[in-house]
Amino acid sequence: MADKPEMKPWIEGIHAYVPGKSTGADGRKLVKLSANENPLGCSATALAALATDHAPATYPDPDSTALRAAIGKQHGIDPAQIVCGTGSDELLNLAAQGFAGPGDEVLFSRYSFAVYDIAARRCGAVPVEAPDADFATDVEALLAAVTERTRVVFLANPNNPTGTYLPRNHVERLHAGLPGNILLVIDQAYAEYLEPDEADGGLDLAKWHDNVLVTRTFSKIYGLAAERIGWATGAPHVIDVLNRIRGPFNVTASGQRAAQAALADHAFVSRSREANRIERKRFADTVEALGNHGLRAVPSKANFVLVLFEGELKAETALEAIAEAGYAVRHLPGQGLPQALRITIGTPSQMDDIAGVLRELCGEAA
Repeated sequence: MADKPEMKPWIEGIHAYVPGKSTGADGRKLVKLSANENPLGCSATALAALATDHAPATYPDPDSTALRAAIGKQHGIDPAQIVCGTGSDELLNLAAQGFAGPGDEVLFSRYSFAVYDIAARRCGAVPVEAPDADFATDVEALLAAVTERTRVVFLANPNNPTGTYLPRNHVERLHAGLPGNILLVIDQAYAEYLEPDEADGGLDLAKWHDNVLVTRTFSKIYGLAAERIGWATGAPHVIDVLNRIRGPFNVTASGQRAAQAALADHAFVSRSREANRIERKRFADTVEALGNHGLRAVPSKANFVLVLFEGELKAETALEAIAEAGYAVRHLPGQGLPQALRITIGTPSQMDDIAGVLRELCGEAA
């Protein structure tokens, strides 16, 4: 008999999530372009909402009633089909926990969000990776990987950490090819960075089908990462499962207020989207101009660019040089991407600095 508590074997297989760094190896504080935060901050109205009606001794509304109503009004969703969470991370984990367990499989594409693997293992399920298509989701490969044990399929769209995007007809084909007893979870953390005509149809699928859950977050374009606010929508029975197992007071009162204010500030969201589009293209063009040195920018629809180092210049060398210049970006060898850096789109001057480092490393004039 063991003389101390032992973890379950499926927990032992988890590698803890590693957040983006904000300091150098010497402890020096760096400009953080490693966590896909909004360089414009958050809406002024959301910031004001954080400071009002502060009552720290009182529990928040356990059902996020007003926030769900605001989300429902904006997206044309019945608030009863919405659940809020401590960031979308909580909801992704709950989706796996609610619909998969020991002996089941949770499926996702190679180079998907690291939380999917953790979510599967947390509930004792087996994480299964389907092959990618040049760092993008391959629908046919996902469908080919489905077995009688598959219970949940995760799709990040746009995808993190690659930035790739699956158009609406491909998402619909993926859903149509899945058996009805498999839950398709469409993680739309970066959906607000898409142009309106690029919507992948996930919200419609979640509204009209029994086996789709869509998750979103206020951490990215809304700039409220510190408040940890996410939401999900799906069929009533799917939302019921998440409500049964979520934390009872999982979204703070200040977070609920700030999220409502952020939703109403459409101008801030539009400004953030446009600034990101301009800087993302400008930076990606810079990387592509260094293609003869082995650099490549994976086409991105998110607020970051995955830069591939496929020549003599190594990602580790670039990572160190960028840190020396005062910036933290994301190196992802733990996700099978030792040859890549994920670089958040910052301000124009910040992106000029990063581009300058890359050009210098390649021996190109600044």
